[in-house]
Amino acid sequence: QVQLVESGGGLVQAGGSLRLSCTASGRFYSTNAMGWFRQAPGKEREFVASISWSGRTTNYADSVKGRATISRDNAKSTVYLQMNSLKPEDTAVYYCALARGSSSAREVDDYRGWGQGTQVTVSS
Repeated sequence: QVQLVESGGGLVQAGGSLRLSCTASGRFYSTNAMGWFRQAPGKEREFVASISWSGRTTNYADSVKGRATISRDNAKSTVYLQMNSLKPEDTAVYYCALARGSSSAREVDDYRGWGQGTQVTVSS
């Protein structure tokens, strides 16, 4: 099984920035794509960003496009999500996920492993 541990969440003012990190360990394939999702209270988990195993392909939700950058360091088994110009509507628990395959993916069912989540709160 894979273990995913997120870090970097916290409280930030609107317009600020955060960098989330997720480190993978355990039994997993280094050729898997990775993704970030988020879930706000009372809402469904939604896609934020994903990256192929090579890092050459990335995808973003329209709501974060231009404000978020996903990257990965395969030598460290770590994926990052840099979020800039944060808005109160970005407030959510952010989850890191390991995809079933190597290609960048947007659907929850495309992922087979999830972290415990890290809270991001953006104050107005």
